[in-house]
Amino acid sequence: MEEIRLWWPMIVGFVAAVFWLSRLEWRGLQNAAEIKRLWTQRKEDLEAAQRARDETNKILDEIRKDIKELLKKGAV
Repeated sequence: MEEIRLWWPMIVGFVAAVFWLSRLEWRGLQNAAEIKRLWTQRKEDLEAAQRARDETNKILDEIRKDIKELLKKGAV
């Protein structure tokens, strides 16, 4: 019984340390998954922005062509 009282604080400390380290590892894995999700979302956002810019440029090209046509007709 005396030995249990002697070793009890060390055993509790060891168990607490293992628990703390496992929590730390779990947080690290969770953070890695969140970072991966954010990179995927960023890639999707960049692709969507590029598509929107392409569509805007396409519309601006059409407007530019229409203006040139109107100027040609007005100059003649």
